[in-house]
Amino acid sequence: MDFKILSEKYKSELFDKVIPFWEEHSVDQEYGGYFTCLDREGKIFDTDKFIWLQARQVWMFSKLYNEVEQKPEWLEIALNGAAFLQQYGHDGNLNWYFSLTREGEPLVQPYNVFSDCFATMAFGQLSKATGSDEFATIAKDTFQNILKRSDNPKGAFNKLMPGTRPLKGFSLPMIMCNLALEIEHLLAPELVYNTVERVLHEVMDVFYQPDSGLILENVHPDGSFSDSFEGRLLNPGHAIEAMWFILDLSERLQKPELAQKAVTIALRTLKYGWDEEYGGIYYFLDIKGNPPQQLEWDQKLWWVHIETLITLIKGYTLTGNKECLSWFEKVHDYTWSHFTDPEYGEWFGYLNRQGDVLLNLKGGKWKGCFHVPRGLFQVWKTLEKINNR
Repeated sequence: MDFKILSEKYKSELFDKVIPFWEEHSVDQEYGGYFTCLDREGKIFDTDKFIWLQARQVWMFSKLYNEVEQKPEWLEIALNGAAFLQQYGHDGNLNWYFSLTREGEPLVQPYNVFSDCFATMAFGQLSKATGSDEFATIAKDTFQNILKRSDNPKGAFNKLMPGTRPLKGFSLPMIMCNLALEIEHLLAPELVYNTVERVLHEVMDVFYQPDSGLILENVHPDGSFSDSFEGRLLNPGHAIEAMWFILDLSERLQKPELAQKAVTIALRTLKYGWDEEYGGIYYFLDIKGNPPQQLEWDQKLWWVHIETLITLIKGYTLTGNKECLSWFEKVHDYTWSHFTDPEYGEWFGYLNRQGDVLLNLKGGKWKGCFHVPRGLFQVWKTLEKINNR
């Protein structure tokens, strides 16, 4: 494997095909923020704005400005989205809505703590780019709101009956592993340390099941197994993505044994989730082999595969595990032959089990300017490290 050629491939795709797609098609010059519901060619098919995706795009362009090149146009795109989020994205107390109309009228209540997570990321990264105390304060105050909500993320919007089957989800501790490092520059060291220790324990001890070597999406509050649809649920992409967050933490904390464990979990999950017949990684599975509740369980999704590539190449870099490298080649070949669109740029998001394009959109309610460019950036930068060594 020629790491130099591979590095250029990821870099070229990012800056020649993916970022230009969002620069050209997504910016709403009239009302601010971004269009994310874009068809294959970049034409807008819906104008609703989803806070997750607005914030993720602010983060992405801020990140490129901070770590690649201080291009004024990248900062301008980030500031456009940030101004829209500041004015319309929350209820006045930094509880971030889920979605808005094009003009900024709230559509869906702030039920989802991940809107807050991505707003924190966005304003944290933008504060680095601008030196703005205002942006830093938004990031810090929103982070505190997340900590307050961590035991009951949906709060008043939780539709479950209390006490019948209490479960806690993997998603929040998983993302907090990344979020704590994302805004470390704004937090007191003690808060960073305490947050990281808590979420590391959750991810690597509570949701991880030593018997199977897999990570569950939901467990009882005491960490025990729930033999229910939710309790048996596996999301291979989530578990594997979480492992590159853990790999970053292993570097930050200088704990090589943490990297080894993360690689072991990632490889185990990948082998379990790989479709031996058609290739690619399943979206959802049941840990007991029962039919999953999600009808889209066998689809192949863009973010699952690009996040897996990040984990594998980081895993190889930090541990030297050759199995990471052989799996990287396998997932790379599948991903680049199925998701990329040489004609119009950006990547397809949704394939059926056989690997055919199911929806030819480039963005929608869940897919925006985030996983593909972030993944290309992470893999490119990691390959550069290998080359420099």
